[in-house]
Amino acid sequence: MATYVFSDVHGHLVPLLRALDDASPASDDPIYVLGDMVDRGPDSVGVLKLCRSIEGATVLMGNHEQMMLDCLTGGGEGMDEDLAWYNWAINGGQETAAGLAELDEEELDELIGWVASLPLHARCRVRGRDYLLVHAGIRPGAAPAQVPEGADPLDALLAAQSDEDLLWIREEFWGRPTGLVDGRGEGPVVVAGHTPTLVVERLADRCDRGALYGGLLRMVSLGACEATGGVADRLAIDCGAGSAPGSGRVMVLRLDDGEQFYQMIKPGE
Repeated sequence: MATYVFSDVHGHLVPLLRALDDASPASDDPIYVLGDMVDRGPDSVGVLKLCRSIEGATVLMGNHEQMMLDCLTGGGEGMDEDLAWYNWAINGGQETAAGLAELDEEELDELIGWVASLPLHARCRVRGRDYLLVHAGIRPGAAPAQVPEGADPLDALLAAQSDEDLLWIREEFWGRPTGLVDGRGEGPVVVAGHTPTLVVERLADRCDRGALYGGLLRMVSLGACEATGGVADRLAIDCGAGSAPGSGRVMVLRLDDGEQFYQMIKPGE
């Protein structure tokens, strides 16, 4: 059994299907989707339907799904409706809205209801290593000072995060150690998307390699140093599918061995 994760596909269904075909997960392999399935690409509805259909997949909400819900379900109390629509539109929501408009009412309600039910974080354990899976990142300082007796400290850490940070955080996460991996290299690694790796490279305290290779974006890992026993405490997996035309790619990561399965985005895909 292997564990796979991808994020920030942004409506690029066809290259995602190719990447999954290359990765070839078994029917019982855990798959984690870290949000931003929608906006900017040509088939956001297709990506939503695919992710919803993957048996056993754990799908998280991203900030783009939240922007979509703010418009389609009225958002939070006091939210300006016009501003919500404007915010979604300038972030690529027109393409998604057009695709959703083609659905009949029942199918639309079911799909949006599913998106609204998505969690903001997940955990998994792979080959003895804990992984915390979120869309944007975490704020380590948000961890509770005291964990109730019998409670899992990692669950407490995740529960203490704000929705805003889990969906939107950038500099405060990528630019500093999480403090979760100790000098023996033991502790949970955080896997996140949201920020394209070319930007992560510029924000990073420590980055294992350049985000561009042959003019194309790739995954990077951060934070490996003596204080972490040489283990990276963060993995950045947004390879720019929705933000870097010409250099962005869809990527599926296999956590067990770090193998990365990339697919270019061809014209029209």
